[in-house]
Amino acid sequence: MLHNNIQKWTLFITLSFIWGSSFILMKEGMESLTAFQVASVRIVCSGLFLLPIAIKGFRQIPFKKLHLIFFSGVLGSLMPAYLFCIAEQKIDSSLAGALNSLTPIFVIITGVLFFRRKTSIQKVIGILIAFAGSIILFISQSDLGEYYNYNYVLFVVLATFFYGLNVNVVVRYLKEIPSLQIVAIAMQLIAIPAGIVLYFSGYFSLDLSSHAVLVSSGYSAILGIFGTSLANILFYKLLKSAGAVFSSMVTYGIPFVAIIWGVLYREKIGWTQVFSLFIILIGVYYTNIKTDKK
Repeated sequence: MLHNNIQKWTLFITLSFIWGSSFILMKEGMESLTAFQVASVRIVCSGLFLLPIAIKGFRQIPFKKLHLIFFSGVLGSLMPAYLFCIAEQKIDSSLAGALNSLTPIFVIITGVLFFRRKTSIQKVIGILIAFAGSIILFISQSDLGEYYNYNYVLFVVLATFFYGLNVNVVVRYLKEIPSLQIVAIAMQLIAIPAGIVLYFSGYFSLDLSSHAVLVSSGYSAILGIFGTSLANILFYKLLKSAGAVFSSMVTYGIPFVAIIWGVLYREKIGWTQVFSLFIILIGVYYTNIKTDKK
């Protein structure tokens, strides 16, 4: 039991750091590339990185599961990659990270609406506590008056809806398939449409020897290898060992990483931010504790 808890929290912290850093990488990638180019390079590089694993995995996966794996890849990686990049053209990366904390809410909503899943009042309360902490954190570090591009905020909300739906798809239909195989095969399947978008985006007409293009492409590739390939493998492992609700609460670890990046970039960190992070931790802990059943 202790070993399982240590493994669970190790995955939680690692994923929080990787995904929390991905918003900065998107911004850096879009210094010289478009949103569609960054997202496409991300997915294509992820597919290439996992190609050796996928070749072996295709022989071991039942054919009737391939469409579900493709659907999971679209919901969990392909669509969110484009939606977040499009949104970050007009909104700040910290705002995107804060809005990402809607994911656990959509895990519960889509689970109840589409999968007839039941959840306890305790988990709902824990999620609301953590979400309140994220809202306080966002308000404390952002000037809400600057954000008039509400349509772009909706892109992030839609991405979190897809994340929530994907969590339930994996738990319901793909739980018996190893995490590494799910991610590797899903990345190959969605790399095809991403490659088509990359071609028609004009990426290959750019001066690929340009330092600026190379740097932005490098950030996008890192985003694909770590923020998509590695992170999804770790997430599916956490999903199968800890369940849908706790796994989705990784999104509440992302503001911690945003604070770390803020310190590195010499941004001002006040007591309000520290207090909000403490509230987030309480919510995550409360959702995860087990209560005695009479």
